[in-house]
Amino acid sequence: MTYFLLVGGLVIGFALLVKGADFFVDGAASLARKLGISAAIVGLTIVAMGTSAPEAAVSITAGVQAKFFGVAGASDMAVGNILGSNLFNLLFILGICMMIKPIPTSIGSLKRDFPWAICTTILFIPMIMDGKLTVLEGTILLSLFIGYIGWMVYQSIKNRVKAEDETKLMPLSKSIPLLILGLAMIIIGGQFVVNCATGIAENLGMDSTLIGLTICAIGTSLPELVTSVVAARKGESELAVGNVIGSNIFNLLFILGTTVIISPISVNADMMIDTIILLIATAAMMLFSFTGRRCNRVEGAITFAAYLGYTAYIICRAYEII
Repeated sequence: MTYFLLVGGLVIGFALLVKGADFFVDGAASLARKLGISAAIVGLTIVAMGTSAPEAAVSITAGVQAKFFGVAGASDMAVGNILGSNLFNLLFILGICMMIKPIPTSIGSLKRDFPWAICTTILFIPMIMDGKLTVLEGTILLSLFIGYIGWMVYQSIKNRVKAEDETKLMPLSKSIPLLILGLAMIIIGGQFVVNCATGIAENLGMDSTLIGLTICAIGTSLPELVTSVVAARKGESELAVGNVIGSNIFNLLFILGTTVIISPISVNADMMIDTIILLIATAAMMLFSFTGRRCNRVEGAITFAAYLGYTAYIICRAYEII
């Protein structure tokens, strides 16, 4: 009976995610055009932070549980959720979007967004070499996030986009409530999926690191998945890419930084390998973007296959098959 309830919760969660993402993309894209802000900037900030809300809830809660309640494996869950979500965002989500429709990349993405994502990942490597993340390191991460958001605000003011014909745009009285409603549905749906999926995984005896890298990572990244796929299908490619790259930066800098400031956490040695894989994947995606200034379907298939290979690797690692 418990399994039927958990599966039912998954179905409800997926339904909320799908419809919520549809509302969210329409509201965010309309708001961006109305205010003269590029879709890429909106994707990198508002949409990225909104769809990363489930990751924030899971990782920060796990950090608090590890520090104050001594929950075994909670710290592994916190870091694993962030790294797993970032890899899922980059390889699985963008891979799917690229296979649906080739994604053109802007000069801004190549000069600003990908370098930020690569640099934050490089910075993270020496931080976890000693097997722990301290309050100082969390403060550094959070400070970089504040600087990143400040830069995005400056860019949006400096490079305002001329608004389209007002008659073709959704009024603010409709786009803002639609955006808020979509975000609420995304967050609630994400929590349904994460809680039910984690319950199933724990009943099957999966360890905390593997749950963080797979079930929680995929579950908390479902908002990014649905939002980016919907955006790609609607022709909002900048919003799709901006959402993924922005979410990855937000996850590492804000969510992990906040988690560590609240509660310094230990880091499993295997996480170093996952971080290096994330760095290679980000650099590869940037390289794909340079080729013809677009990510095509073949590159999408390669990216998607890479995620399947990574998933097989961490499952084998968890059960000591390799």
